[in-house]
Amino acid sequence: MAPSLEVPLAVQNGHINGHGPANGVKKPAQHIEVPIHPTRSLQFLQKLYPESCNQERPPLQARVKLRVIIVGGGLGGLACAIALARRGHTITVLEQANQLGEVGAGIQIPSNSSRLLHSWGLQPFLQPVVVEPVGMTFRRWLDGKEIGYTKLVPEFRENFHAPYYVIHRAHFHDALYRRALELGVEVKVASRVVKYDMDAPSVEMANGETLQADLIVASDGVKSIARKSVLGGTDDPPQRTGFAAYRATVEAVKIKDDPEISWLLEKPALNIWIGEDRHVMTYSIAAGESFNMVLSHVDTSDSSTWKPENAVKDMQGYFKGWDPRLTKIIAMIEKTIKWPLLSGKPLQRWVAPSNKVLIMGDAAHAMVPYMSQGAAIAVEDGAALAAVLSLVETAEDISAALKVFETVRIKRSGQMQAASLLNGKLWHFADGPEQVLRDEAMRPEVEARNFSWSPNQWSDPVTQWWAYGYDAEREVEEEWERMSLVTSADVEMDAM
Repeated sequence: MAPSLEVPLAVQNGHINGHGPANGVKKPAQHIEVPIHPTRSLQFLQKLYPESCNQERPPLQARVKLRVIIVGGGLGGLACAIALARRGHTITVLEQANQLGEVGAGIQIPSNSSRLLHSWGLQPFLQPVVVEPVGMTFRRWLDGKEIGYTKLVPEFRENFHAPYYVIHRAHFHDALYRRALELGVEVKVASRVVKYDMDAPSVEMANGETLQADLIVASDGVKSIARKSVLGGTDDPPQRTGFAAYRATVEAVKIKDDPEISWLLEKPALNIWIGEDRHVMTYSIAAGESFNMVLSHVDTSDSSTWKPENAVKDMQGYFKGWDPRLTKIIAMIEKTIKWPLLSGKPLQRWVAPSNKVLIMGDAAHAMVPYMSQGAAIAVEDGAALAAVLSLVETAEDISAALKVFETVRIKRSGQMQAASLLNGKLWHFADGPEQVLRDEAMRPEVEARNFSWSPNQWSDPVTQWWAYGYDAEREVEEEWERMSLVTSADVEMDAM
């Protein structure tokens, strides 16, 4: 059930989503049953519990404790490790690199992800290094004129009970790693997996060592070697989308020293210049010390022809004639890397027929970054897997739990892949009728007028609640309950 069609945090018996009231706060004077109709009429009651969703909560412990191997020590793999370890499972993470770390620069942590991370106890690790933007402004490519706006503070905390962060990827990875170690997760580097046994289940590593577990989770990225085996021998990898992106950072002090562009740093914010076939996303990271830039464009050329030594010059050429303030910052970029943007399509399955190996993260649902949800959906994967496995009462129930996980996550990630690709169309109109209508439709956001829909998916009410109000743990719990009721009804019918 999509959050846009339900009470985001249901109030029942004086509790919120099954969690007790915050210390010192009285229960509502009146008992209110969870509504069975689509509504957000009870949203106002959440103000009784302003911090209830920003605190670590003891999770439901798994009745069936599993030994789990997670292949891949990236953001998704470590998030999954944390989610499972909190529920009582024994976790080993295998990372092929000789040392842990993340390449790249900035990444966004939207509310659907930060809510989970806070509840998992990551807030102390994140707080010193995150930036919380006050809003997101869409700007016209030519002159930087404001054409759309999403207010993030305090709206996202109030509506979705979690902040919207931006952060350096390395800082995010380090926070996940330290929390995983706290929970007893074993992380092995220089451990490249070269083969999976779907039935044992086990993995064989490049050094010849074989490790066995009760469940193997392959979070091994877009080039996953597990995906082909899970799919029955025919791989279905993500494909080029016709988009490419340059990623770069500029020292914030350089921008602060220039009065023409220093306004960009007066308060934490996201700014996106959009134009024909191109856009530039910007925001501050590293506690405000670095200015992150993602410069995207339509590109169908062969990536083998791209020359790293020409990257800076080529990037500047793509945005020649754009807002002079933007091009001034682009001129400050000293080095950049160009990346082709890939996207997968919903796969037939994520779980091997043996029900002992599964894929998640980019291995299962690579997407373009135009909804800033790639890592967030991987965090949701780990949360959903841990939540549904905690509901099984015997080992025989695990296959049913994995089926629930697979069904819910394929739907959610497939929808997010499509939403991300849609932004690549909405932002890249050439000047003309579609662009004029798009900008007019976003104008109420800039003028602080009421609106019921928007081409800006961060602001569009239905898209916003679906994207950021989504509760990955609750979704699989509800699907488990639904499946259990269906199974019980079938058993009763057979007995008649």
